Amino acid sequence: MNRSNVDIFEKLSGQLLSIYEEISLLSKKSPNDAVNKFKLKFVNDLMLKSNDYLSLKYKPFDGFDKFDEDDIPQNSDVVFILSQYLQCFEKLRADNVVIRNGAWFWHVEGDEKDNLDKDGMVLIRTAKPKKLKD
Repeated sequence: MNRSNVDIFEKLSGQLLSIYEEISLLSKKSPNDAVNKFKLKFVNDLMLKSNDYLSLKYKPFDGFDKFDEDDIPQNSDVVFILSQYLQCFEKLRADNVVIRNGAWFWHVEGDEKDNLDKDGMVLIRTAKPKKLKD
């Protein structure tokens, strides 16, 4: 991981969470309703970007890249898939963070101009990974 990877992670995971929360609300009201094409376009774009970022190591499903626009998914289907992506992003976070003095930090590659820790890595503050114990 490097600073750029952290920035991409924060952007994609934030977008995933936002869309997940929005479609979860729709799913609670009408789980079997179809997602409209406008929203599906953005969901699919985010899925493709997330797949590239997560790569095979963290991608939740080998055979899934995006939703079929000719076979519009239901709200509950989109919520199911988004929740899997959010879990995989948290696994990636958990694999790349450390705790120092009670705070969580990304442990990323740096160079001589950065303030490096004893392992030659840069610490960038982040949230605690979900479902991890201290």
